[in-house]
Amino acid sequence: MKNTILNNQNERVEVMALFGYEMTPCQPLTFKRTGGIETEITELLRTQIRFAGQATIHIFDVLVGRDRARLEFNSVDLSWHLTQA
Repeated sequence: MKNTILNNQNERVEVMALFGYEMTPCQPLTFKRTGGIETEITELLRTQIRFAGQATIHIFDVLVGRDRARLEFNSVDLSWHLTQA
């Protein structure tokens, strides 16, 4: 299935997330792309952590409707990016 979420493979986005919820320390709920269109995340599929130098990258594989997407949170500069799932 073609992923219609991504135009750019590493796009900076704004994310609304819920922190400290039950067994999931962070759960992204929505994200807003350049242009201000807010997108609701319908399901959190998987989370993982990657270490990159001083940074810890928190990776969230999510469903947006029927499309898969990946959100990455950088612990050093506190930025979120929408990347290739």
